[in-house]
Amino acid sequence: MILIKNVEVYAPKYEGIKSILIASGKICYISSEIDIPEKNFPEVQVVDGSGLKAIPGLIDLHVHIIGGGGEGGYNTRAPELMLSQLTSSGITTCVGLLGTDGTTRNMANLIAKCRALEIEGITTYSWTGCYSVPTRTITDSARNDIVLVDKIIGVGEVAVSDHRGSHPSEQDLIHLASEARVGGMLSGKCGILHMHLGDGKKGLTPITDLVETYDMPMSNLLPTHINRNQRVYKQSIEYAKNGGFIDITTGIRNEGDDAVDPNEAYKTMLSNGISPYHITMSSDSGGSMPIFDEKGNLTKLTVGSPETDLQCIKDCVNSGIALEQAIIPLTESPAELLKFKNKGKLKENYDADILLLDDKLNINTVIAKGKLMVKDYKVQVRGTFEQ
Repeated sequence: MILIKNVEVYAPKYEGIKSILIASGKICYISSEIDIPEKNFPEVQVVDGSGLKAIPGLIDLHVHIIGGGGEGGYNTRAPELMLSQLTSSGITTCVGLLGTDGTTRNMANLIAKCRALEIEGITTYSWTGCYSVPTRTITDSARNDIVLVDKIIGVGEVAVSDHRGSHPSEQDLIHLASEARVGGMLSGKCGILHMHLGDGKKGLTPITDLVETYDMPMSNLLPTHINRNQRVYKQSIEYAKNGGFIDITTGIRNEGDDAVDPNEAYKTMLSNGISPYHITMSSDSGGSMPIFDEKGNLTKLTVGSPETDLQCIKDCVNSGIALEQAIIPLTESPAELLKFKNKGKLKENYDADILLLDDKLNINTVIAKGKLMVKDYKVQVRGTFEQ
């Protein structure tokens, strides 16, 4: 049992100074005052939350947990992410996925890594597939993967408008979207087709064409990397204004190129009247972030970091967005869209996934599934093979 005393609670809505009692991995009680006699309950660990802010643990729906990339050859394959890389960045729930490389990395590796991280202390899910079409699966179809494999919630990331993808046709996309939707219906999962947007000339057009042509609910489609360039970004604003759901990549920064900083993208979306519950954010951590010249030659390659999620929250707050609104795309919004029950809120009977932030919004404490993973800025639990 853990008792957090006198902490400012953002559930995400601001609820004032409260105390939070945690037991059996759940939030049992939130109240202005909780007193537990230490003599009667010596096993209760008391955490002083004075001067700290409690927010829900971050949900990152786009993490290359077994590494990604390889666009520059075998030596550019990014390594696996370790438990403490995620927890020290505030991520208590993540969705793993494949990317460009569906050959030397596969769905069996991905599911095994999901299960390993779950054993080590966080909540994990997975998309099935990769950039290419026909996409990679465990069973004979994406639908069966979603229905039969507990970890798999939808299809992704399938590459659209990207020279590294398979240039899927309209029929390819509607087939995968339908497989995802029906698989989700049969299993009670979100059944989303999660699509990577590249720098290709068509941008978001293949997805808007899908919506206009077929009877596919927009809640079953989630394009990501919408802040990668101005064309896609502007198309995404209109797409979201028309009821679509979009994912902003926190690892994409405007460093003198055509990209849009994630905090600026979010702020502009809000100013256009778009609901924060139609916006999610994710890091693309563990994945390669290659830069190609006009001829398609690789000129630079970096790796996405999970730290960008919290940095984006800080940037949003510094740009004038209230903390309770800044955290929605990484907490309550993905929990609702992805149908993660008991996630994304600080609420009684919800999972005890909690971050305690100091006045500079740095992570002081991380609790995942009711267990202290980080305390007083120090990692308490490391993965099996971490040094």
